Amino acid sequence: MPKKAKPAGTGKEEGPAPSKQLKVGAAGGPSTLNFDSPSGFFESLISPIKAETFFKEFWEQKPLLIQRDDPAPATYYQSLFKLSDLKGLCSRGVYYGRDVNVCRCVNGKKKVLNKDGKAHFLQLRKDFDQKRATIQFHQPQRFKLSPFLLKDELWRIQEKLECYFGSLVGSNVYITPAGSQGLPPHFDDVEVFVLQLEGEKHWRLYPPTVPLAREYSVEAEGRIGRPAHEFTLKPGDLLYFPRGTIHQADTPPGLAHSTHLTISTYQNSSWGDLLLDTISGLVFDAAAEDVALRAGIPRRLLLVETTAEAARRLSGFLRTLADRLEGTSKLLSSDMKKDFVANRLPPYHAGDGAALSTPGGQLPRLDSIVRLQFKDHIVLTVMPDQGGSDETQEKMVYIYHSLKNRRDTHMMGHEETEAHGLRFPLSHVDALKQIWSSSAISVKDLKLTTDEEKENLALSLWTECLIQVV
Repeated sequence: MPKKAKPAGTGKEEGPAPSKQLKVGAAGGPSTLNFDSPSGFFESLISPIKAETFFKEFWEQKPLLIQRDDPAPATYYQSLFKLSDLKGLCSRGVYYGRDVNVCRCVNGKKKVLNKDGKAHFLQLRKDFDQKRATIQFHQPQRFKLSPFLLKDELWRIQEKLECYFGSLVGSNVYITPAGSQGLPPHFDDVEVFVLQLEGEKHWRLYPPTVPLAREYSVEAEGRIGRPAHEFTLKPGDLLYFPRGTIHQADTPPGLAHSTHLTISTYQNSSWGDLLLDTISGLVFDAAAEDVALRAGIPRRLLLVETTAEAARRLSGFLRTLADRLEGTSKLLSSDMKKDFVANRLPPYHAGDGAALSTPGGQLPRLDSIVRLQFKDHIVLTVMPDQGGSDETQEKMVYIYHSLKNRRDTHMMGHEETEAHGLRFPLSHVDALKQIWSSSAISVKDLKLTTDEEKENLALSLWTECLIQVV
């Protein structure tokens, strides 16, 4: 973290460059977040840092600390979640393990103090006060607006970030009493943004032992050495650190409790993940055209170690696939796209959400001009026909969207999710690309053979609330 303005804490710094710390005065800090667009929102979240600077200097590289001496963001952050919100949430039904964890770091290990079944506020408060336990609340963006409970603001925030990153965005709230620590030193497999909501939290960050880690791991304190960065967050402050960064946080003694929100993203979103997702589709297409890929492997190859000849053949096939990939402009099959859209938040709305489920405005005709809506919530992909027989495996164009997704199951991995969308023959792909790339287009100009096909395509998209007539 370069360009450090002033020391972040009393700890000595060593190892990599120190964290960038910004002190924002009342005149310079944002009073509210900008929800006009995903890019505008992210700029306001990390203000006064510019997004270009953030991705060039910090993203996946090193932590960023923004400390704000401004009551406006502090007040806004405090409104997102408070200890007192738990009482109302418990009255609506939250459960240990699924919705809430109670834990404390004891001798460098996480001690879980969960009970069975439904969580009751009085018991949570008792463990919080008497056992000095941290209350971890999972995925608070799932809960609906209520005058006395969690606001809808977290849904609004995370939906904008999912549009911005094109990746799932989860969150957890950590409420820790004074003089206590909830979790031992560990690193995560996600990019983390920490928003300090209530009180103060003391943080220690250590250089990663596994840069850009792909899984969560606890680290023994004796192995990680002295912290590279040490500081205290106050309400309105923001901290970012990359996946793999070893960290631990505690509430200083003698103060009120601390509440912070972690917003996390980019789990399983690496180039390696994309390669694994893409290569199966490439092999499927190439094997349909190249008899060499359809030829059988040598007898007993699966019973012995890979031979030099087998490795040579596989290397040749991979080079062939790389050449095919570099020269293609086709839509590539991608389960990652489907999984992202099927599991993300629906578009934020303040009313009953009728615009997401009931088409409005004029019915599209051949002479209509139409435009795409909810574009950030829709993906196009080409996949084998999931409704066809195993023998044919005809390619189809799939449109998946999140307009009908359930907010209350967001980021709950054990919950059943359903992919919503449409499928069309591969012959429709150019017409769909026209709609996706145009600000508005006439139905009669779509690249389809007949006027009937053009009208039917527009009507299907309109019925699914994906286009509107302008």
